[in-house]
Amino acid sequence: MENQLYQICVQGHLDARWLPRFAGLTITLTPAGETILTGIIEDQAALYGLLNRIRDLGLELISVQRQPTESDKGK
Repeated sequence: MENQLYQICVQGHLDARWLPRFAGLTITLTPAGETILTGIIEDQAALYGLLNRIRDLGLELISVQRQPTESDKGK
């Protein structure tokens, strides 16, 4: 796996103070009270590092979804 687009959903709304902890990711707040972190994850080690950070911060993980990229469309 190299440079894959992911959406990671956590319970609750994260405010601006969380931005430095998730640098490089877009934070979207949903009406359902969830936060979606979206961005390019360079490899499995980076993905697991991000998931560990979410766990260490005590955030409740709802889902992790790999999103199709332009290179996937040609397959």
